[in-house]
Amino acid sequence: MKNKKIVASLTAMALLPSCALANVNYSVQKGDSYWQIAQRFNTTLDSLLDANGVNSSSPLMIGQIITVPSNTYTVQKGDTYYLIAKKCGVSLSSLLDANNANSNSMLYTGQKITIPSSTGKITTYTVQKGDTYWTISQKYGISLESLLSANNAAGNTSLFVGDIIKVPGGGSSSGDTSSGGSSTSTPSVTYKTHTVTSGDTLWNIAIKYGIPYQELLSVNSLTESSYIYNGMKLTIPVHHIPIKDAPSGYGELLEWFSEAQYVVPINADFTVVDLATGKSFNARRTVGSGHADCEPLTANDTAKMKEIWGGTLNWNKRSVLIKIGGRTIAASAAGMLHAGNDGAEGGAWTSWRSDNYGAGTNYDYIKGNDAHGHFDLHFYKSIGHSSGTENGTHQNNVLKSAGK
Repeated sequence: MKNKKIVASLTAMALLPSCALANVNYSVQKGDSYWQIAQRFNTTLDSLLDANGVNSSSPLMIGQIITVPSNTYTVQKGDTYYLIAKKCGVSLSSLLDANNANSNSMLYTGQKITIPSSTGKITTYTVQKGDTYWTISQKYGISLESLLSANNAAGNTSLFVGDIIKVPGGGSSSGDTSSGGSSTSTPSVTYKTHTVTSGDTLWNIAIKYGIPYQELLSVNSLTESSYIYNGMKLTIPVHHIPIKDAPSGYGELLEWFSEAQYVVPINADFTVVDLATGKSFNARRTVGSGHADCEPLTANDTAKMKEIWGGTLNWNKRSVLIKIGGRTIAASAAGMLHAGNDGAEGGAWTSWRSDNYGAGTNYDYIKGNDAHGHFDLHFYKSIGHSSGTENGTHQNNVLKSAGK
């Protein structure tokens, strides 16, 4: 009789209706960001990015149709938290945690509840002195965005010692979990697959995923002349760069080729802070392989850059800090905008380029910023594009920015 009951129970579970979480097609509106869209649809930024095969620095165009993964379930007649957990392949405890519920909480038909990721449970963490959402995300090896989303928080939400917050994924902390602790593990690489669609180019795919063009070619055994076609599967390396400890007021010392170029990929926006004066301006990495070639975002940013360099553009090298994605990276910048023409198309041939570079490819991609060309931004062990070697002054500046 006991065996019959077990079989009957298993049969009933097998007949449970599927957990229907239909994806939504969304048309991008003016001012949208991936983060804002994720919040609007009550999903995580990571899920949204994965569903669209992009990263957080990928551009959004007004009218662009993107896929929004749903993590909301509509309660059906006869549902209980236990049955929904079984339908959706998640643990009962993680389902209850995700909805601030307990085993006695009531459900009603038509109610909307959140289905957590099936890859892990939600655990809790007690905030320690010196903690921020960023340092906590690094301790547990999860993204800052997923941690904020799990706690209905924003980047400027305050944390207080003793606060108990949710940690999605249920991973154990890595590195020191004491005050100000952070992961000191080495960089790692995982892989995902990109399916080629109409309009894709190898260059645009590399930009989309924040990896060097040559790396994309190498991983897929391709050359610059290789043909790609709709439906073709490409392997995409995903670089995980753990946060490094740095003295207060200084930046992480990240090697360019193995670390920094993935934290500051092409098309990434960031803030440049002058170490000596604390003055800052906003910029974007537009090209560069041996180091980052960057441009001020606006005319105001160009004016602020000139002010830092003494009122005029020049090749003097200064120790700077790069603020990006909640991280502060040690760097060195030269203050000369060069090799560009703000009045011509970026990437095209032009008869005039700034700083006496003459005719050639126009390395000016941001228009209307009162700047012709780009400036050099160096990180630890980065090299010159022409010399192929490290510049001593830049490297000393980087070490100074790291508090070394």
